[in-house]
Amino acid sequence: MLRIWGRLSSINVRKVVFAAQLLGLEFERIDAGAGFGVVQTPDYRAKNPNSLVPLLEDGGFALWESNVIVRYLCAKHGRLYPQGLRERFDAERWMDWQQTTLNPAGRDAFIQLIRVAAGGRSKEKVATSVAATEPLLDMLDAHLSRQPFMAGEQFTMADIPVACEIHRWAGLPLEHRARPHLDRWYTGLLQLPAARGALDVPLS
Repeated sequence: MLRIWGRLSSINVRKVVFAAQLLGLEFERIDAGAGFGVVQTPDYRAKNPNSLVPLLEDGGFALWESNVIVRYLCAKHGRLYPQGLRERFDAERWMDWQQTTLNPAGRDAFIQLIRVAAGGRSKEKVATSVAATEPLLDMLDAHLSRQPFMAGEQFTMADIPVACEIHRWAGLPLEHRARPHLDRWYTGLLQLPAARGALDVPLS
């Protein structure tokens, strides 16, 4: 059985859980990180020297980095992993974009509005984060106006990290402007049974 180390309050852990559930895999999830500790123990650091979550254990194989874990699971189980070279790297592109562009843009708004006590929040950091994220959401809406899923006509691994990012943004106490194509895509994903326990988790 797969073992996933990490707390569900982590967007990166939610990606892996969502992927495993989409693939119909049995797994054990063990709370780790933040208040749960564990990640600084010698045993954990031997498997993930970054002392971060998530960590996947598949038999004797340990793997870290959330989007890499999603790729691994999809490739291993032969589902959601595009086989054509161009199709695969189209999906890879959006997964990297989530990690390098969309996530950093929205991070400060999430931290300030969810993890910082009300009296210590920086309105400037929230405003800067919102200003950086809104154009990216417009870009996503335009992209999804041309095709049903992130990498084309079929749901693929590319949809998983972007969906988890949109879940986090949608849960922030902000005014959310309607974006019909992005909203259509995300609403459809919320209806998937595999979204339970991943895209319906309150932010914390």
